[in-house]
Amino acid sequence: MRISVITSLLILFCLSGCSQDEPNHAHDPRLIPIDARRWYLLNAPATGNLDQLFNGKLQETPNTGWGKVLSNYDTYYPLLDGEQMTIDSIKMFDWEGSNEDHPMTIYAVLNNWQRIPIAVFTGTRYNGWDGPDPKNPDIFALKRPVSNIRYLVINSWDAFPGEIEFYGAYTPPKQAAPLVKTYAPLRNFFGVNAFEWDFLGQNSMALDPVKTAAIKNFTGIRHYMDWDKLEAKEGTYTFAPTTNGTWNYDTIYQWCKTNDIEVLACLKTIPPWMAGTYPKDQQDNEDIPMRYGKDPNDPASYIEQARVAFQFAARYGDNKNIDRSLIKVGNWDQACVGLGCVHYIECDNERDKWWKGTKAYQNGRQYAANLSAFYDGNKNKMGTGVGVKNADPSMKVVMAGLAEPDPGYVRGMIDWCKEFRGYKPDGTVDMPWDVINYHFYSNDMDYDYTRKQTTGIAPEMSKAYIMADSFIEMAHLYAHDMPVWITEAGYDINQKSPQKAMAIKDKTPLQTQADWLLRTSLLYARAGIQRVFYYELMDDRPNSEDRFGTSGLINPDRSNRPVADYFAQTNKLFGSYVFDTAINKDPIVDRYNYKGAAMYMIVAPTQEGKTSVYKLNLGKADTAFIWQPKAGSAHMELIKKPTANGVMEITATETPVFVTSALSP
Repeated sequence: MRISVITSLLILFCLSGCSQDEPNHAHDPRLIPIDARRWYLLNAPATGNLDQLFNGKLQETPNTGWGKVLSNYDTYYPLLDGEQMTIDSIKMFDWEGSNEDHPMTIYAVLNNWQRIPIAVFTGTRYNGWDGPDPKNPDIFALKRPVSNIRYLVINSWDAFPGEIEFYGAYTPPKQAAPLVKTYAPLRNFFGVNAFEWDFLGQNSMALDPVKTAAIKNFTGIRHYMDWDKLEAKEGTYTFAPTTNGTWNYDTIYQWCKTNDIEVLACLKTIPPWMAGTYPKDQQDNEDIPMRYGKDPNDPASYIEQARVAFQFAARYGDNKNIDRSLIKVGNWDQACVGLGCVHYIECDNERDKWWKGTKAYQNGRQYAANLSAFYDGNKNKMGTGVGVKNADPSMKVVMAGLAEPDPGYVRGMIDWCKEFRGYKPDGTVDMPWDVINYHFYSNDMDYDYTRKQTTGIAPEMSKAYIMADSFIEMAHLYAHDMPVWITEAGYDINQKSPQKAMAIKDKTPLQTQADWLLRTSLLYARAGIQRVFYYELMDDRPNSEDRFGTSGLINPDRSNRPVADYFAQTNKLFGSYVFDTAINKDPIVDRYNYKGAAMYMIVAPTQEGKTSVYKLNLGKADTAFIWQPKAGSAHMELIKKPTANGVMEITATETPVFVTSALSP
């Protein structure tokens, strides 16, 4: 492969010499500006970037992160709307090391999607500038300038020069429209992850009233739904009861609809009949959802998953006008369509599973191909009975929550769509998903994999807000302001877990968990995230010291933990309120509105038991109504306090409080 790439490069490079002297950055108008933040890796965990290649410092090389699943990978640089460049020369500073066996190659992807190599770096010299042809390193010019560029792509084995410079002609991009955030009502931020056995009794067909009473504390359910429950035998689909476990999904979803609880059905894992196609040492129910040996870049490889998605959407979506001959259910189940219980379906869970190797990991472009099948049968190219939208055009497809919150992963998905799905009549990219989705757990590692995680931390002290901002900005710039969700967040109770909510002064870990999760909801409401689901309803492994083993929001006996009380109380009083303005940073003071009435949220963004005093101006109000969450109660504690000319002094603590000037809006 190395010989063929270099040979093709020789056709492009000119044989005339150029100076090896370092260029004068400040006075060379032909140096093409590169926004290093725009590069994204098709690899995981992508904890680094390529900033060092374009910062003018010659003796620095990029660190793109440790423990990545792929040793060889692409990094993309998209040109923006209106941006143009013609590259006629390339310089790469050869600083240290050599990579002759694994050369770094730079490609240009042209407007016709042709991908051509324009430079190779092997690092065979030291402390000097190399041109694009390693056989003629003193020559910087290309044989022919390269224009009509959509992307620059760097293919690497983690061996880089100290600096890269492109020369030629450049037209800057059009100025992007300013980001205007939209905000969701507070009720959207009290969802929880759960399983079918969290609803149903011992016979698995009927609801358990004790279990459902606990679920009423929450406004949304992300249902972890294993594929083999729906299709234990290939081509036969079951729902009420399922073949595997005899669970009654109809009853669960109808109950949620009746109780105004939004369902996100997360179709995850692969069934045994598909896992069995993998070699024995690679069989895992979290492998890529295709038969072994298929091409992960081809939407057709995911047809089986797209078929079960069609069956699910046909049954639980809103569309009643479906060809009944396409509905295939087991003999013990009834063929139903258009039950109208589920409006969102998630295509798998954490498809960036780098920790399980290439058998379970999809990069963003591969996952976009997967979604293209899942969404609409790759634009109806895969036959009948395939894809969610072909069963119910109104059902929303949510992309799999990302284990590593990397906006670049989604950009890879979008760029695959530009190439293989094209654009809609209105000029927007034809993307086969409706909601962007990632996971974020606040802890002292903060997604820096060079650090050891030891504890959970308060959400305001983590990168939670910064990460939310980066996803929302990415959605604005590249995904037409698509809504962004977070479908996993949480804290453990066990004090030996590295994801623990700690005891703080006189507060127990359960009370801290309640404070931090309510504050997480309020942080994301302020950031512009549209919906949140927490991990999870019940402890996964009670008494476990492992991460996520004791993250339950409900006790083992189905009684409320304080966080469940806090969520239910806040939703009951203020679920319809929408964030409006951030008034103060420390303490945090946010104003929410509903039907013209204002509510103020006040909290100290710390985790040491600190307090601070704030003077809140309520305008003409002579009385302030202070609502304090209360564990073990169905209602918040209410304190009435007179104002002094509309101003009320309040002590902010690490538990959020809510202030209004009237009992109700």
